[in-house]
Amino acid sequence: MSDSSPLPPVRLRSEAELARDALAAPLLARAVRLARWAGPDTRVGAGGELVEEQLPGAARELGLEGEDAAAFASEAWRVAVDTGLVDVVDEEEGTVAPGADLELVTSGAPRDVLGLWLGALETALADASVPDLDDLVEAMDGGGEIDLSELDWDPEAEAEFLDGVLGNLYLLTVNEDGPGEEPVPLPALAASMIVPDDMGEPTNDVLEQVSDAMMRLDDQFRLLEPVGLVDFQPVDEALMADAEEEPASPVDDTDVSRYGMVRLTPLGLYGVRARLLEAGLVAPAVGDLADKGADVLLDGTSTFPPAAAQAETEQWLARREPLEAARELLAAARGLDAGAPLRRLRCQQALSLVGTEASPALREVLDDAELGGLARVWLTERGAPDVPAPSEDMVFWLTVDTIAAQLAAEGNSEELRALVEGLAAQHSSFFTAAWRVDHPATPDVLEAMGRLHPDKKVAKQARKAAFKARSQQGG
Repeated sequence: MSDSSPLPPVRLRSEAELARDALAAPLLARAVRLARWAGPDTRVGAGGELVEEQLPGAARELGLEGEDAAAFASEAWRVAVDTGLVDVVDEEEGTVAPGADLELVTSGAPRDVLGLWLGALETALADASVPDLDDLVEAMDGGGEIDLSELDWDPEAEAEFLDGVLGNLYLLTVNEDGPGEEPVPLPALAASMIVPDDMGEPTNDVLEQVSDAMMRLDDQFRLLEPVGLVDFQPVDEALMADAEEEPASPVDDTDVSRYGMVRLTPLGLYGVRARLLEAGLVAPAVGDLADKGADVLLDGTSTFPPAAAQAETEQWLARREPLEAARELLAAARGLDAGAPLRRLRCQQALSLVGTEASPALREVLDDAELGGLARVWLTERGAPDVPAPSEDMVFWLTVDTIAAQLAAEGNSEELRALVEGLAAQHSSFFTAAWRVDHPATPDVLEAMGRLHPDKKVAKQARKAAFKARSQQGG
């Protein structure tokens, strides 16, 4: 993902709901419980970890049993220390005390709780980037040190890979063309990191890399599910004929779920977005613009997909009286700059959500060269009386403005192609008059019409008109 282009806006739950989810996440809940369990007799090692003889007691406190109980207890304790739920008060003695942040669990604001959870997430992500314990043991040299070259493990690269995976999963979730709240198959997510965009049929070597990445992600998502980041269905172990073998690629869609499925939880969306923002990416959330001016709203939603733009606009309108909102939107929609047509389109879409209480604001701009056309459309659609008919110049200006906005919003879409064909069919002399329209985008719009119209004769007329328009504007 580019760090310069904004991501689609995400719809987040309220901080109160997310904070409740955070406190219910097993890993943070265990960390809080151990922080309350710890006392004067609790002892830790040099790194703040629980000494080995205390792990069984910590596991019992958490109600954990089995061979992994001590490991789970150790991980929860590490989260408690990392997030400030527990403080190491004497490193030499190895004694601990409740941390200052423990009170935030019950008395802190939702944002405070989410801050604790983000700390727990960082610990979980660090753990997920570490190789399997058996691999670590095998990679130790005679002095007990880990030989990274033997392990074939690059900590920085591993962390970047996991960040990239989470970024792709985030993009798939927030993009209106993506799966949304539906889980993503693990093979598809692995392939998104490995297979080049311009590759047709993946080679056997690439498929093997995808399989390796898939199994790595299977291990990592198992570790990340307890922190509440993802809902995860692991790879079906029955697919592995031998413990040393990796599963083959899925044969069809009916069995793809057996190869693992993952989706970001609402809390996970919040967490990944927080990390993206920290990394300097533009990652908007619906509601960010609700307290901003209309100019910021219209410019900000210009890159939003339609549903997200409407959701953002609805929140903006909810904070304002309809008449005041309409006047502010119309004022912000004025302009002859390159972004103005799209602002007016977003303004028109916003006004479609406003009732007839806003009518006075629309009547005030009936004689405005830039806004009079859309004002007449709005009033007529609502059955308002005494709406003056537009002049021919206004009709042509509004047409050019609308096509310019559609080009900016969607490019050469099928909808725009249909609009262009319809215009040319309804008005046989359209291009004779259109090149004279005093609109900065007239040459570009006519060129686009020539490019989009399937009839060569009509397309040629559009290109000639574009040349005349550009000559008239001195370009």
